[in-house]
Amino acid sequence: MNLLKNIRTTAINVFQNEANALLNLIPEIGEDFETCVEDVLKSKGRVVITGIGKSAIVANKIVATLNSTGTPSLFMHAADAIHGDLGMIKKEDFVICISKSGNTPEIKLLVPMLKTLGSRLIGLVGNKDSYLAKHADYLLFTGIEEEACPNNLAPTTSTTVQMAMGDALAICLLTARGFTAESFARFHPGGTLGKQLYLKVKDVIDVSLLPMVQESASLKEVILEISSKRLGATAVVDEAQKLQGIITDGDLRRMLQNNFDLSEIKAGDIMTKEPKTILTDDYAVKAIEVMRTFNITQLVVQDNSSLVGFVHIHDLMKEGIV
Repeated sequence: MNLLKNIRTTAINVFQNEANALLNLIPEIGEDFETCVEDVLKSKGRVVITGIGKSAIVANKIVATLNSTGTPSLFMHAADAIHGDLGMIKKEDFVICISKSGNTPEIKLLVPMLKTLGSRLIGLVGNKDSYLAKHADYLLFTGIEEEACPNNLAPTTSTTVQMAMGDALAICLLTARGFTAESFARFHPGGTLGKQLYLKVKDVIDVSLLPMVQESASLKEVILEISSKRLGATAVVDEAQKLQGIITDGDLRRMLQNNFDLSEIKAGDIMTKEPKTILTDDYAVKAIEVMRTFNITQLVVQDNSSLVGFVHIHDLMKEGIV
């Protein structure tokens, strides 16, 4: 039990340490940060991000975030930079150097070379008195009091605040550009995330499967229509083909529990009026939200006021977005 308690306490201490470090960054978001965002936004160049060790891993993550949110970015390992990779940098590029100490040998070699190229240097650094901080055109301070590691050695809190600063930079650029969900979808066409952003109801329904009966249809006709289309429901329409209601297989089961004269029952007698509907141009993810909200498995699909078909939970599951 003591071991379990110590594990929990250690984990909680890590969260508290990193959370406090992030909150301590808030006063550091000042004029340099604002100017940096404004200048990157106006630039026709790219953002090249470099670092070494764990900072290089953080750099790769920030590059991925910037690219996915509309800011063209490249990763350059600090050790490789001084052995030829500087050739990827153009004068109009911004270079972000990530370093906790700001005094590593690689940084001290790299910074003068970057100055020679004419690129503007952003120092994402944890030491304001460091070589990198003093030579950077923009200082994004990511200092911490101590690592979450009990020995104050393993990069933990320092890498957390570095990533958070990168996120802040990316989201500020995204917001300033007016980058929308539709813009995001263009960079994420694959996988579940992409489908949630671009897949619409009309992309998943089979319009050839449109179960539909008149209000005057008999119980037998209703059952046959539901069975033949295999969607677990049928729409009920009037003579003008306008939607009046819906009958599901659950409605049929509940009806059979009552003492009705089945030979006299018509579709209009047992339908659910004002069923939940969705439009063809609505995103498929909205259909999921409606189904979850009302605990149902299908929705009637309409194009304006015209009945088009049904979207079933199975359609969405096939697309992998449920």
